Amino acid sequence: MVHAFIMVKTAAGKSEGLLESIRGLGSVAEAHIVAGNYDIIAEVDTEEVYEILKAVSSDVQGLEGVTDTKTYIAMD
Repeated sequence: MVHAFIMVKTAAGKSEGLLESIRGLGSVAEAHIVAGNYDIIAEVDTEEVYEILKAVSSDVQGLEGVTDTKTYIAMD
């Protein structure tokens, strides 16, 4: 099992709408609006590392209003 955190920056005023879209993605276990450099943090669980890549590059970055992402893969 691969566990990762995807940090998401959104366009102004888009965080709440994107939160529901991100929560609806199949690999996303949890997602929350946060304060700081990013607007949303999503926790993703997949079987393989390449599925994390798909979750980020196709699913999350493909949503309208997402301006940037950063992915951290858990090492424990």
